[in-house]
Amino acid sequence: MTTLSGPSRSPRSGAAPKSLVVLLHGRGSNGDDLIGLADAIAGHFPDTAFHSPNAPVGLGGGAYQWFVVDGMESREPGLQSVAPIVNEFIDGLLKEYGLPSSKCVLMGFSQGTITSMHVAPRRADQLAGVVGFSGAMFSGSTLADEMQSKPPFILIHGDADLVLDSRETELAAKRFEEVGVPVSMHILPGLPHSIDQRGLSLAVGFIERVLD
Repeated sequence: MTTLSGPSRSPRSGAAPKSLVVLLHGRGSNGDDLIGLADAIAGHFPDTAFHSPNAPVGLGGGAYQWFVVDGMESREPGLQSVAPIVNEFIDGLLKEYGLPSSKCVLMGFSQGTITSMHVAPRRADQLAGVVGFSGAMFSGSTLADEMQSKPPFILIHGDADLVLDSRETELAAKRFEEVGVPVSMHILPGLPHSIDQRGLSLAVGFIERVLD
């Protein structure tokens, strides 16, 4: 099985981690790009370790993707293939730090959010929560049958996103509600396919609550 690796940040306190945030970048990006989110919010979480792995499928030039995008029919098989790789990475870090799943937050952007939406509710050991920026649910048809836990989600999306329409997040939130997964949704006016301070502030408040 592919082993993930990428940049990380140790707790600012200098102490052993009391919690973990794993960041999953978007398609065509890499872990170095998304670790900037950790740098932006780490001051709020001095005892948290942050890890931002590169996705397993290389695109060249330091760009990666979590699964191959080759039409609608490739989406769910791609997610099923990458899920055990992401889970192995998370479980390895939890074991290394001696932490339970309830102290781990998964944070994604775009394809990283799509991956997070698939992986998190299918884990037997429930994560603390999931922050999803600018994503979509590509495996909703199997969610009810495959769901093993119900971690809380916060879904954040801009209404000016031309890459993934914000209606995808609205649909994802509806599907989570239908199966009893706690979810809050925020559609941010004027925001394109990106993350701004409004979204980061919402994410910080959510992480503070689920790690409390």
